[in-house]
Amino acid sequence: MEATGDEALIPHDDQFVVPPNGNVNEMLNVDHEDNVQGQMEEFLGPQADYNEEEEEKKYYRRKRLGIIKNVVAASIGAMIVYSVYMGLLQMQLILHYDTTYREVKYSNLGLQDIDQKMLMGINVTPIIGLLYTPLLIRFLGTKWMMFLASGIYALFVSTNYWERYYTLVPSAVAIGVAIVPLWASLGNYITRMAQQYYECVNYKEEHVQEQKKLPKGACHSYIIVFQSVFNIIFNLSFVFAEFPMAFVLNSVYLHDNSHVLAQVKHCGAKVTGLIPGFNNTVLKKLPSSMLLIKAESVLMGFAFLSMIIFLGLCGAAYRPTEEIDLRSIGWGNIFQLPFKHLRDYRLRLLCPFFIYSGFETLFAISGFTLSYGVCALGLNKLWLLIVVYGLSASIFSSLSLSLLRLPRWVCLISGAFVHGVLVVVLMAFSPEPNRLKYEGPLLVISALWGLGTALNKTGVSTLLGMLYAEEKERLDFVYTIYHWWQAIAIFIVYLWYGLPMRAKLSILLVTLLLACCCYWVMERRLAKRVPFRLPRIPRPRHKVTSQSIEDQYMNLVFEARLQGLQGLTPGPLLQHRHQNHEKRKKEIGALC
Repeated sequence: MEATGDEALIPHDDQFVVPPNGNVNEMLNVDHEDNVQGQMEEFLGPQADYNEEEEEKKYYRRKRLGIIKNVVAASIGAMIVYSVYMGLLQMQLILHYDTTYREVKYSNLGLQDIDQKMLMGINVTPIIGLLYTPLLIRFLGTKWMMFLASGIYALFVSTNYWERYYTLVPSAVAIGVAIVPLWASLGNYITRMAQQYYECVNYKEEHVQEQKKLPKGACHSYIIVFQSVFNIIFNLSFVFAEFPMAFVLNSVYLHDNSHVLAQVKHCGAKVTGLIPGFNNTVLKKLPSSMLLIKAESVLMGFAFLSMIIFLGLCGAAYRPTEEIDLRSIGWGNIFQLPFKHLRDYRLRLLCPFFIYSGFETLFAISGFTLSYGVCALGLNKLWLLIVVYGLSASIFSSLSLSLLRLPRWVCLISGAFVHGVLVVVLMAFSPEPNRLKYEGPLLVISALWGLGTALNKTGVSTLLGMLYAEEKERLDFVYTIYHWWQAIAIFIVYLWYGLPMRAKLSILLVTLLLACCCYWVMERRLAKRVPFRLPRIPRPRHKVTSQSIEDQYMNLVFEARLQGLQGLTPGPLLQHRHQNHEKRKKEIGALC
Protein backbone atom coordinates (compact mmCIF):
# COMPACT_ATOMS: atom_id res chain seq x y z
CA MET A 1 0.00 0.00 0.00
CA GLU A 2 1.35 3.38 -0.96
CA ALA A 3 1.59 6.25 1.41
CA THR A 4 0.00 9.58 0.90
CA GLY A 5 1.94 12.84 0.82
CA ASP A 6 1.75 13.45 4.58
CA GLU A 7 2.56 9.87 5.64
CA ALA A 8 5.78 7.80 5.83
CA LEU A 9 6.13 4.04 5.35
CA ILE A 10 8.04 2.01 7.95
CA PRO A 11 9.21 -1.12 6.25
CA HIS A 12 11.40 -2.36 9.17
CA ASP A 13 11.43 -1.79 12.97
CA ASP A 14 15.01 -0.60 12.99
CA GLN A 15 14.57 2.02 10.32
CA PHE A 16 14.58 5.63 11.45
CA VAL A 17 11.82 7.86 10.15
CA VAL A 18 11.96 11.65 10.21
CA PRO A 19 9.08 13.23 12.13
CA PRO A 20 6.45 14.86 9.99
CA ASN A 21 7.15 18.32 11.45
CA GLY A 22 10.76 18.35 10.54
CA ASN A 23 13.57 18.75 13.06
CA VAL A 24 11.43 20.05 15.94
CA ASN A 25 12.12 18.03 19.05
CA GLU A 26 8.92 17.49 21.05
CA MET A 27 10.70 15.89 24.02
CA LEU A 28 11.06 17.85 27.23
CA ASN A 29 14.17 19.90 27.55
CA VAL A 30 16.22 18.37 30.34
CA ASP A 31 17.82 21.68 31.32
CA HIS A 32 14.42 23.38 31.43
CA GLU A 33 13.06 20.56 33.65
CA ASP A 34 15.95 20.96 36.06
CA ASN A 35 15.33 24.71 36.19
CA VAL A 36 11.62 24.24 37.00
CA GLN A 37 12.45 21.68 39.68
CA GLY A 38 14.94 24.07 41.23
CA GLN A 39 12.37 26.86 41.31
CA MET A 40 9.81 24.57 42.97
CA GLU A 41 12.31 23.51 45.63
CA GLU A 42 13.18 27.14 46.25
CA PHE A 43 9.47 28.04 46.57
CA LEU A 44 8.49 25.11 48.79
CA GLY A 45 11.67 24.96 50.84
CA PRO A 46 12.45 27.00 53.95
CA GLN A 47 12.60 30.73 53.31
CA ALA A 48 15.69 32.61 54.34
CA ASP A 49 13.68 35.45 55.93
CA TYR A 50 11.14 33.15 57.67
CA ASN A 51 11.55 32.96 61.44
CA GLU A 52 9.45 30.11 62.78
CA GLU A 53 9.88 31.13 66.43
CA GLU A 54 8.85 34.71 65.71
CA GLU A 55 5.75 33.60 63.80
CA GLU A 56 4.83 31.30 66.68
CA LYS A 57 5.11 34.21 69.11
CA LYS A 58 2.84 36.33 66.89
CA TYR A 59 0.27 33.51 66.69
CA TYR A 60 0.03 33.09 70.46
CA ARG A 61 0.00 36.86 70.96
CA ARG A 62 -3.09 37.01 68.75
CA LYS A 63 -4.64 34.18 70.75
CA ARG A 64 -4.01 36.04 74.02
CA LEU A 65 -5.64 39.16 72.63
CA GLY A 66 -8.58 37.02 71.52
CA ILE A 67 -8.97 35.62 75.05
CA ILE A 68 -8.99 39.13 76.53
CA LYS A 69 -11.61 40.07 73.95
CA ASN A 70 -13.70 37.06 75.04
CA VAL A 71 -13.57 38.10 78.72
CA VAL A 72 -14.52 41.71 78.00
CA ALA A 73 -17.30 40.67 75.57
CA ALA A 74 -18.82 38.18 78.05
CA SER A 75 -18.69 40.82 80.80
CA ILE A 76 -20.34 43.49 78.63
CA GLY A 77 -22.96 41.02 77.39
CA ALA A 78 -23.91 40.01 80.95
CA MET A 79 -23.95 43.66 82.03
CA ILE A 80 -26.32 44.62 79.20
CA VAL A 81 -28.62 41.66 79.88
CA TYR A 82 -29.05 42.54 83.54
CA SER A 83 -29.27 46.28 82.90
CA VAL A 84 -32.22 45.65 80.58
CA TYR A 85 -33.83 43.07 82.88
CA MET A 86 -33.58 45.03 86.13
CA GLY A 87 -34.46 48.37 84.52
CA LEU A 88 -37.57 47.00 82.84
CA LEU A 89 -38.68 45.03 85.93
CA GLN A 90 -38.32 48.08 88.17
CA MET A 91 -40.29 50.32 85.81
CA GLN A 92 -42.95 47.66 85.36
CA LEU A 93 -43.45 47.10 89.10
CA ILE A 94 -43.76 50.84 89.79
CA LEU A 95 -46.35 51.28 87.03
CA HIS A 96 -48.36 48.25 88.12
CA TYR A 97 -48.29 49.40 91.75
CA ASP A 98 -50.12 52.62 90.90
CA THR A 99 -53.90 52.25 91.29
CA THR A 100 -54.73 54.85 88.63
CA TYR A 101 -52.54 53.16 86.02
CA ARG A 102 -54.17 49.78 86.67
CA GLU A 103 -57.74 51.10 86.52
CA VAL A 104 -57.31 53.35 83.48
CA LYS A 105 -55.22 51.07 81.27
CA TYR A 106 -55.99 47.52 82.42
CA SER A 107 -59.20 47.87 84.55
CA ASN A 108 -60.13 44.23 85.38
CA LEU A 109 -56.89 42.52 84.32
CA GLY A 110 -55.47 42.18 87.86
CA LEU A 111 -51.93 43.42 87.25
CA GLN A 112 -50.91 43.16 90.90
CA ASP A 113 -51.89 39.50 90.97
CA ILE A 114 -49.94 38.97 87.74
CA ASP A 115 -46.91 40.70 89.28
CA GLN A 116 -47.04 38.42 92.31
CA LYS A 117 -47.12 35.32 90.10
CA MET A 118 -44.38 36.78 87.94
CA LEU A 119 -42.09 37.33 90.92
CA MET A 120 -42.94 33.85 92.12
CA GLY A 121 -41.89 32.42 88.74
CA ILE A 122 -38.59 34.32 88.81
CA ASN A 123 -37.73 33.45 92.42
CA VAL A 124 -39.14 29.93 92.85
CA THR A 125 -38.25 28.22 89.56
CA PRO A 126 -34.42 28.38 90.08
CA ILE A 127 -34.78 25.98 93.04
CA ILE A 128 -34.78 23.05 90.59
CA GLY A 129 -31.84 24.49 88.65
CA LEU A 130 -29.42 21.89 90.03
CA LEU A 131 -31.35 19.16 88.19
CA TYR A 132 -30.95 20.45 84.64
CA THR A 133 -28.15 23.07 84.56
CA PRO A 134 -25.18 20.70 83.94
CA LEU A 135 -27.21 18.83 81.32
CA LEU A 136 -27.96 22.06 79.44
CA ILE A 137 -24.40 23.35 79.64
CA ARG A 138 -22.89 20.07 78.41
CA PHE A 139 -25.48 19.60 75.70
CA LEU A 140 -25.37 23.16 74.31
CA GLY A 141 -21.85 24.19 75.29
CA THR A 142 -20.86 27.10 77.54
CA LYS A 143 -20.99 29.80 74.88
CA TRP A 144 -24.32 28.67 73.42
CA MET A 145 -25.83 28.43 76.92
CA MET A 146 -24.97 32.10 77.50
CA PHE A 147 -26.48 32.99 74.13
CA LEU A 148 -29.68 31.03 74.77
CA ALA A 149 -30.11 32.52 78.27
CA SER A 150 -29.70 36.06 76.91
CA GLY A 151 -32.37 35.22 74.34
CA ILE A 152 -34.76 34.23 77.15
CA TYR A 153 -34.19 37.61 78.80
CA ALA A 154 -34.92 39.26 75.44
CA LEU A 155 -38.15 37.23 75.31
CA PHE A 156 -39.13 38.68 78.69
CA VAL A 157 -38.64 42.20 77.33
CA SER A 158 -40.75 41.46 74.25
CA THR A 159 -43.72 40.23 76.32
CA ASN A 160 -44.09 43.70 77.85
CA TYR A 161 -45.46 44.98 74.55
CA TRP A 162 -48.61 42.97 75.32
CA GLU A 163 -49.05 42.73 79.09
CA ARG A 164 -51.26 39.74 79.75
CA TYR A 165 -51.18 36.79 82.13
CA TYR A 166 -50.29 34.34 79.34
CA THR A 167 -47.32 36.49 78.20
CA LEU A 168 -45.81 37.86 81.42
CA VAL A 169 -46.00 34.81 83.68
CA PRO A 170 -44.55 32.20 81.24
CA SER A 171 -41.69 34.55 80.32
CA ALA A 172 -40.97 35.11 84.03
CA VAL A 173 -40.88 31.34 84.59
CA ALA A 174 -38.50 31.04 81.62
CA ILE A 175 -36.19 33.60 83.24
CA GLY A 176 -36.29 31.60 86.47
CA VAL A 177 -35.25 28.53 84.48
CA ALA A 178 -32.38 30.41 82.81
CA ILE A 179 -30.89 32.18 85.86
CA VAL A 180 -28.75 29.33 87.23
CA PRO A 181 -27.51 28.09 83.79
CA LEU A 182 -26.57 31.64 82.76
CA TRP A 183 -24.52 32.34 85.87
CA ALA A 184 -22.94 28.88 85.96
CA SER A 185 -21.91 29.35 82.32
CA LEU A 186 -20.47 32.80 83.00
CA GLY A 187 -18.40 31.60 85.97
CA ASN A 188 -17.20 28.58 84.01
CA TYR A 189 -16.39 30.73 80.97
CA ILE A 190 -14.28 33.32 82.83
CA THR A 191 -12.27 30.60 84.60
CA ARG A 192 -11.73 28.71 81.33
CA MET A 193 -10.43 31.89 79.70
CA ALA A 194 -7.87 32.22 82.50
CA GLN A 195 -6.75 28.63 81.90
CA GLN A 196 -6.48 29.22 78.15
CA TYR A 197 -4.52 32.42 78.72
CA TYR A 198 -2.01 30.50 80.84
CA GLU A 199 -1.67 27.91 78.06
CA CYS A 200 -1.00 30.64 75.48
CA VAL A 201 1.64 32.29 77.69
CA ASN A 202 3.38 28.98 78.46
CA TYR A 203 2.84 27.27 75.12
CA LYS A 204 6.37 25.82 75.11
CA GLU A 205 5.85 23.88 78.32
CA GLU A 206 5.58 20.12 77.88
CA HIS A 207 2.37 19.73 79.93
CA VAL A 208 0.69 22.39 77.74
CA GLN A 209 1.76 20.82 74.46
CA GLU A 210 0.57 17.39 75.60
CA GLN A 211 -2.69 18.90 77.01
CA LYS A 212 -2.11 17.48 80.47
CA LYS A 213 -3.51 18.80 83.75
CA LEU A 214 -2.10 22.21 84.71
CA PRO A 215 0.32 22.44 87.67
CA LYS A 216 -1.27 23.46 90.96
CA GLY A 217 -1.62 27.24 91.25
CA ALA A 218 -0.29 27.87 87.76
CA CYS A 219 -3.18 30.04 86.50
CA HIS A 220 -4.33 31.60 89.80
CA SER A 221 -3.09 35.08 88.90
CA TYR A 222 -5.04 35.06 85.62
CA ILE A 223 -8.19 33.90 87.44
CA ILE A 224 -7.87 36.82 89.88
CA VAL A 225 -7.44 39.37 87.08
CA PHE A 226 -10.23 38.03 84.86
CA GLN A 227 -12.75 37.71 87.71
CA SER A 228 -11.95 41.29 88.74
CA VAL A 229 -12.48 42.55 85.19
CA PHE A 230 -15.78 40.71 84.93
CA ASN A 231 -17.13 42.13 88.20
CA ILE A 232 -15.92 45.66 87.44
CA ILE A 233 -17.88 45.64 84.19
CA PHE A 234 -20.91 43.67 85.36
CA ASN A 235 -21.62 45.78 88.46
CA LEU A 236 -22.20 48.73 86.16
CA SER A 237 -25.50 47.01 85.30
CA PHE A 238 -26.95 48.51 88.51
CA VAL A 239 -26.08 51.96 87.13
CA PHE A 240 -27.51 51.48 83.64
CA ALA A 241 -30.61 49.76 85.05
CA GLU A 242 -31.67 53.11 86.51
CA PHE A 243 -31.72 54.86 83.13
CA PRO A 244 -35.44 54.06 82.52
CA MET A 245 -36.21 55.44 85.99
CA ALA A 246 -34.16 58.59 85.40
CA PHE A 247 -35.31 59.35 81.84
CA VAL A 248 -38.86 57.90 81.70
CA LEU A 249 -40.42 57.68 85.19
CA ASN A 250 -38.79 60.84 86.55
CA SER A 251 -40.18 63.73 88.61
CA VAL A 252 -42.43 64.72 85.70
CA TYR A 253 -44.63 61.68 86.37
CA LEU A 254 -43.96 60.85 90.05
CA HIS A 255 -45.80 62.49 92.95
CA ASP A 256 -44.01 64.56 95.56
CA ASN A 257 -42.88 62.99 98.82
CA SER A 258 -45.58 64.78 100.77
CA HIS A 259 -48.20 62.78 98.86
CA VAL A 260 -46.40 59.43 98.56
CA LEU A 261 -45.16 59.29 102.18
CA ALA A 262 -48.17 60.96 103.82
CA GLN A 263 -49.29 57.84 105.72
CA VAL A 264 -45.82 56.43 106.50
CA LYS A 265 -45.06 56.48 110.22
CA HIS A 266 -41.80 54.53 110.60
CA CYS A 267 -38.73 53.72 108.52
CA GLY A 268 -35.66 51.54 108.81
CA ALA A 269 -35.30 49.11 111.71
CA LYS A 270 -38.82 49.77 113.02
CA VAL A 271 -40.48 48.67 109.79
CA THR A 272 -42.39 45.41 109.30
CA GLY A 273 -42.61 44.46 105.63
CA LEU A 274 -41.25 47.03 103.17
CA ILE A 275 -42.91 50.44 103.59
CA PRO A 276 -46.20 50.20 105.53
CA GLY A 277 -48.51 53.10 104.71
CA PHE A 278 -46.93 53.84 101.32
CA ASN A 279 -49.48 55.55 99.05
CA ASN A 280 -51.06 53.44 96.29
CA THR A 281 -50.99 56.35 93.82
CA VAL A 282 -47.41 57.28 93.00
CA LEU A 283 -48.03 58.78 89.53
CA LYS A 284 -49.40 62.30 89.23
CA LYS A 285 -49.96 61.75 85.50
CA LEU A 286 -49.79 58.64 83.40
CA PRO A 287 -46.98 58.25 80.84
CA SER A 288 -48.23 57.93 77.29
CA SER A 289 -48.36 54.51 75.66
CA MET A 290 -46.06 55.72 72.89
CA LEU A 291 -43.42 56.76 75.43
CA LEU A 292 -43.52 53.34 77.08
CA ILE A 293 -43.33 51.60 73.69
CA LYS A 294 -40.27 53.68 72.77
CA ALA A 295 -38.60 52.85 76.10
CA GLU A 296 -39.33 49.13 75.69
CA SER A 297 -38.07 49.23 72.10
CA VAL A 298 -34.75 50.71 73.23
CA LEU A 299 -34.46 48.01 75.89
CA MET A 300 -35.33 45.37 73.30
CA GLY A 301 -32.58 46.67 71.05
CA PHE A 302 -30.02 46.36 73.82
CA ALA A 303 -31.26 42.85 74.63
CA PHE A 304 -30.62 41.85 71.01
CA LEU A 305 -27.22 43.55 71.21
CA SER A 306 -26.26 41.34 74.14
CA MET A 307 -27.26 38.26 72.15
CA ILE A 308 -25.09 39.40 69.22
CA ILE A 309 -22.16 40.01 71.59
CA PHE A 310 -22.41 36.51 73.05
CA LEU A 311 -22.77 34.97 69.61
CA GLY A 312 -20.25 36.97 67.60
CA LEU A 313 -17.57 38.13 70.02
CA CYS A 314 -17.30 35.29 72.54
CA GLY A 315 -15.13 32.37 71.48
CA ALA A 316 -15.57 28.76 72.52
CA ALA A 317 -14.68 27.81 76.09
CA TYR A 318 -13.43 24.34 75.15
CA ARG A 319 -11.83 22.71 72.13
CA PRO A 320 -14.23 20.65 69.98
CA THR A 321 -12.64 17.41 71.15
CA GLU A 322 -12.92 18.52 74.79
CA GLU A 323 -16.63 19.31 74.37
CA ILE A 324 -17.18 15.87 72.86
CA ASP A 325 -15.39 14.28 75.82
CA LEU A 326 -17.47 16.32 78.29
CA ARG A 327 -20.70 15.02 76.74
CA SER A 328 -19.50 11.45 76.28
CA ILE A 329 -19.36 10.50 79.96
CA GLY A 330 -23.09 9.72 79.85
CA TRP A 331 -26.11 11.88 80.64
CA GLY A 332 -26.89 9.91 83.77
CA ASN A 333 -23.41 10.63 85.14
CA ILE A 334 -23.75 14.32 84.23
CA PHE A 335 -27.03 14.44 86.17
CA GLN A 336 -25.52 12.80 89.26
CA LEU A 337 -22.16 14.56 89.45
CA PRO A 338 -23.36 17.91 90.94
CA PHE A 339 -24.80 16.00 93.90
CA LYS A 340 -21.65 13.90 94.25
CA HIS A 341 -19.48 17.02 94.30
CA LEU A 342 -21.19 18.07 97.51
CA ARG A 343 -19.14 15.34 99.21
CA ASP A 344 -16.14 17.66 98.84
CA TYR A 345 -15.82 19.41 102.22
CA ARG A 346 -14.54 22.56 100.51
CA LEU A 347 -17.86 23.08 98.74
CA ARG A 348 -19.92 22.09 101.78
CA LEU A 349 -18.10 24.58 104.00
CA LEU A 350 -18.49 27.36 101.41
CA CYS A 351 -22.28 26.87 101.12
CA PRO A 352 -23.05 29.44 103.88
CA PHE A 353 -21.06 32.02 101.91
CA PHE A 354 -22.99 31.09 98.76
CA ILE A 355 -26.26 31.67 100.63
CA TYR A 356 -25.10 34.95 102.14
CA SER A 357 -24.02 36.13 98.68
CA GLY A 358 -27.63 35.80 97.53
CA PHE A 359 -29.00 37.38 100.71
CA GLU A 360 -26.92 40.54 100.66
CA THR A 361 -27.41 41.50 97.01
CA LEU A 362 -31.19 41.20 97.10
CA PHE A 363 -31.33 42.95 100.48
CA ALA A 364 -29.33 45.87 99.07
CA ILE A 365 -31.58 46.48 96.06
CA SER A 366 -34.90 45.78 97.80
CA GLY A 367 -34.78 45.85 101.61
CA PHE A 368 -32.31 48.68 102.19
CA THR A 369 -33.26 50.90 99.24
CA LEU A 370 -36.99 50.67 100.00
CA SER A 371 -37.30 50.43 103.79
CA TYR A 372 -34.51 52.93 104.45
CA GLY A 373 -33.93 54.96 101.28
CA VAL A 374 -37.34 55.43 99.65
CA CYS A 375 -39.06 55.60 103.06
CA ALA A 376 -36.85 58.51 104.18
CA LEU A 377 -36.03 60.27 100.88
CA GLY A 378 -38.94 59.45 98.59
CA LEU A 379 -39.35 57.53 95.36
CA ASN A 380 -37.50 60.25 93.41
CA LYS A 381 -34.22 59.22 95.11
CA LEU A 382 -34.51 55.50 94.44
CA TRP A 383 -32.35 55.68 91.30
CA LEU A 384 -29.65 57.67 93.12
CA LEU A 385 -29.25 55.08 95.89
CA ILE A 386 -28.90 52.19 93.43
CA VAL A 387 -26.52 54.14 91.16
CA VAL A 388 -24.23 54.85 94.12
CA TYR A 389 -24.40 51.18 95.12
CA GLY A 390 -23.56 50.01 91.58
CA LEU A 391 -20.70 52.47 91.07
CA SER A 392 -19.23 51.55 94.44
CA ALA A 393 -19.45 47.81 93.69
CA SER A 394 -17.86 48.33 90.27
CA ILE A 395 -14.98 50.50 91.47
CA PHE A 396 -14.16 48.45 94.56
CA SER A 397 -14.17 45.17 92.60
CA SER A 398 -10.66 46.20 91.55
CA LEU A 399 -9.57 45.69 95.17
CA SER A 400 -9.63 41.94 94.56
CA LEU A 401 -6.45 42.44 92.52
CA SER A 402 -4.73 42.68 95.89
CA LEU A 403 -4.99 38.87 96.00
CA LEU A 404 -2.05 38.84 93.59
CA ARG A 405 0.08 39.73 96.62
CA LEU A 406 -2.10 38.98 99.68
CA PRO A 407 -3.61 35.70 100.98
CA ARG A 408 -6.90 34.69 99.40
CA TRP A 409 -8.87 35.02 102.66
CA VAL A 410 -8.30 38.79 102.77
CA CYS A 411 -10.98 39.59 100.18
CA LEU A 412 -13.78 37.51 101.71
CA ILE A 413 -13.10 38.38 105.33
CA SER A 414 -12.76 42.11 104.56
CA GLY A 415 -16.12 42.13 102.77
CA ALA A 416 -17.72 40.19 105.62
CA PHE A 417 -16.33 42.67 108.16
CA VAL A 418 -17.73 45.67 106.25
CA HIS A 419 -21.17 44.07 105.95
CA GLY A 420 -21.15 42.93 109.58
CA VAL A 421 -20.55 46.47 110.82
CA LEU A 422 -23.23 47.86 108.48
CA VAL A 423 -25.82 45.27 109.60
CA VAL A 424 -25.26 46.24 113.24
CA VAL A 425 -25.58 49.93 112.33
CA LEU A 426 -28.80 49.32 110.38
CA MET A 427 -30.32 47.47 113.35
CA ALA A 428 -30.09 50.68 115.35
CA PHE A 429 -30.83 53.13 112.52
CA SER A 430 -34.44 54.28 112.04
CA PRO A 431 -34.64 57.44 109.91
CA GLU A 432 -37.77 59.57 110.00
CA PRO A 433 -40.06 59.52 106.95
CA ASN A 434 -39.69 62.29 104.36
CA ARG A 435 -36.51 63.82 105.77
CA LEU A 436 -33.87 64.82 103.20
CA LYS A 437 -31.31 65.35 105.97
CA TYR A 438 -30.71 61.59 105.91
CA GLU A 439 -29.60 61.64 102.26
CA GLY A 440 -25.87 61.86 103.09
CA PRO A 441 -25.76 58.99 105.63
CA LEU A 442 -27.90 56.76 103.41
CA LEU A 443 -25.66 57.35 100.38
CA VAL A 444 -22.59 56.54 102.48
CA ILE A 445 -24.20 53.30 103.70
CA SER A 446 -25.13 52.43 100.10
CA ALA A 447 -21.54 53.00 98.94
CA LEU A 448 -20.11 50.94 101.81
CA TRP A 449 -22.56 48.13 101.10
CA GLY A 450 -21.35 48.20 97.50
CA LEU A 451 -17.79 47.84 98.82
CA GLY A 452 -18.77 44.75 100.79
CA THR A 453 -20.65 43.30 97.81
CA ALA A 454 -17.64 43.80 95.54
CA LEU A 455 -15.29 42.01 97.93
CA ASN A 456 -17.82 39.23 98.57
CA LYS A 457 -18.82 38.47 94.99
CA THR A 458 -15.34 38.74 93.52
CA GLY A 459 -13.84 36.84 96.44
CA VAL A 460 -16.20 33.86 96.18
CA SER A 461 -15.89 33.54 92.38
CA THR A 462 -12.11 33.86 92.53
CA LEU A 463 -11.84 31.37 95.39
CA LEU A 464 -13.85 28.75 93.50
CA GLY A 465 -11.70 29.27 90.41
CA MET A 466 -8.52 28.88 92.45
CA LEU A 467 -9.72 25.74 94.25
CA TYR A 468 -10.70 24.00 91.01
CA ALA A 469 -8.29 25.68 88.58
CA GLU A 470 -6.71 22.39 87.52
CA GLU A 471 -10.07 20.56 87.15
CA LYS A 472 -11.50 22.02 83.96
CA GLU A 473 -13.94 19.12 83.58
CA ARG A 474 -15.52 20.00 86.97
CA LEU A 475 -15.97 23.77 86.60
CA ASP A 476 -19.57 23.65 85.38
CA PHE A 477 -20.59 21.43 88.31
CA VAL A 478 -18.86 23.69 90.86
CA TYR A 479 -20.34 26.94 89.57
CA THR A 480 -23.76 25.29 89.25
CA ILE A 481 -23.67 24.43 92.97
CA TYR A 482 -22.59 27.99 93.82
CA HIS A 483 -25.37 29.73 91.92
CA TRP A 484 -27.96 27.14 92.92
CA TRP A 485 -27.36 28.02 96.58
CA GLN A 486 -27.63 31.69 95.60
CA ALA A 487 -31.00 30.91 94.03
CA ILE A 488 -32.10 29.22 97.26
CA ALA A 489 -31.12 32.38 99.15
CA ILE A 490 -33.10 34.57 96.73
CA PHE A 491 -36.12 32.35 97.28
CA ILE A 492 -35.76 32.77 101.08
CA VAL A 493 -35.59 36.56 100.65
CA TYR A 494 -38.78 36.34 98.60
CA LEU A 495 -40.45 34.46 101.46
CA TRP A 496 -39.38 36.85 104.24
CA TYR A 497 -41.27 39.76 102.64
CA GLY A 498 -43.49 40.34 105.68
CA LEU A 499 -40.91 39.91 108.46
CA PRO A 500 -39.80 42.80 110.69
CA MET A 501 -36.63 44.53 109.50
CA ARG A 502 -34.65 43.55 112.60
CA ALA A 503 -35.52 39.88 111.98
CA LYS A 504 -34.22 40.17 108.41
CA LEU A 505 -31.02 41.82 109.61
CA SER A 506 -30.60 39.14 112.28
CA ILE A 507 -30.83 36.41 109.63
CA LEU A 508 -28.23 38.26 107.57
CA LEU A 509 -25.87 38.59 110.53
CA VAL A 510 -26.21 34.96 111.66
CA THR A 511 -25.63 33.71 108.10
CA LEU A 512 -22.58 35.95 107.76
CA LEU A 513 -21.02 34.76 111.03
CA LEU A 514 -21.71 31.12 110.12
CA ALA A 515 -20.13 31.67 106.69
CA CYS A 516 -16.98 33.13 108.23
CA CYS A 517 -16.67 30.27 110.71
CA CYS A 518 -17.14 27.61 108.02
CA TYR A 519 -14.62 29.35 105.77
CA TRP A 520 -12.07 29.43 108.62
CA VAL A 521 -12.59 25.69 109.15
CA MET A 522 -12.06 25.05 105.43
CA GLU A 523 -8.80 27.00 105.34
CA ARG A 524 -7.59 25.19 108.47
CA ARG A 525 -8.27 21.80 106.89
CA LEU A 526 -6.49 22.79 103.70
CA ALA A 527 -3.52 24.07 105.71
CA LYS A 528 -3.32 20.70 107.50
CA ARG A 529 -3.56 18.97 104.09
CA VAL A 530 -6.71 17.09 105.02
CA PRO A 531 -7.63 15.15 101.85
CA PHE A 532 -10.88 16.15 100.18
CA ARG A 533 -13.17 13.77 98.35
CA LEU A 534 -13.69 14.35 94.64
CA PRO A 535 -16.04 12.10 92.69
CA ARG A 536 -14.49 10.13 89.88
CA ILE A 537 -15.49 11.40 86.47
CA PRO A 538 -16.01 8.44 84.07
CA ARG A 539 -13.88 8.16 80.97
CA PRO A 540 -15.57 9.36 77.75
CA ARG A 541 -17.41 6.65 75.84
CA HIS A 542 -17.20 7.38 72.12
CA LYS A 543 -19.45 5.57 69.69
CA VAL A 544 -17.71 3.70 66.86
CA THR A 545 -19.39 3.95 63.45
CA SER A 546 -19.74 1.06 61.01
CA GLN A 547 -17.34 2.74 58.59
CA SER A 548 -14.56 2.81 61.18
CA ILE A 549 -15.20 -0.90 61.88
CA GLU A 550 -14.79 -1.69 58.18
CA ASP A 551 -11.57 0.33 58.14
CA GLN A 552 -10.29 -1.77 61.03
CA TYR A 553 -11.17 -4.92 59.12
CA MET A 554 -9.33 -3.75 55.99
CA ASN A 555 -6.27 -3.04 58.12
CA LEU A 556 -6.39 -6.63 59.38
CA VAL A 557 -6.62 -7.95 55.82
CA PHE A 558 -3.68 -5.80 54.71
CA GLU A 559 -1.60 -6.97 57.66
CA ALA A 560 -2.38 -10.62 56.89
CA ARG A 561 -1.45 -10.20 53.22
CA LEU A 562 1.76 -8.49 54.24
CA GLN A 563 2.63 -11.49 56.39
CA GLY A 564 1.84 -13.74 53.45
CA LEU A 565 4.34 -11.85 51.28
CA GLN A 566 6.93 -12.38 54.01
CA GLY A 567 6.58 -16.12 53.67
CA LEU A 568 3.98 -16.74 56.37
CA THR A 569 0.63 -18.45 55.89
CA PRO A 570 -2.03 -15.72 56.05
CA GLY A 571 -4.99 -18.03 55.72
CA PRO A 572 -5.36 -19.31 59.32
CA LEU A 573 -4.15 -16.00 60.76
CA LEU A 574 -6.69 -14.01 58.77
CA GLN A 575 -9.47 -16.44 59.66
CA HIS A 576 -8.66 -16.27 63.38
CA ARG A 577 -8.44 -12.44 63.46
CA HIS A 578 -11.57 -12.20 61.28
CA GLN A 579 -13.50 -14.19 63.89
CA ASN A 580 -12.19 -11.94 66.69
CA HIS A 581 -13.09 -8.87 64.67
CA GLU A 582 -16.65 -10.07 64.03
CA LYS A 583 -17.03 -10.73 67.78
CA ARG A 584 -15.75 -7.23 68.58
CA LYS A 585 -18.07 -5.76 65.95
CA LYS A 586 -21.11 -7.34 67.66
CA GLU A 587 -19.98 -6.01 71.07
CA ILE A 588 -19.59 -2.48 69.72
CA GLY A 589 -22.97 -2.74 68.00
CA ALA A 590 -24.57 -3.72 71.29
CA LEU A 591 -22.97 -0.72 73.05
CA CYS A 592 -24.08 1.68 70.33
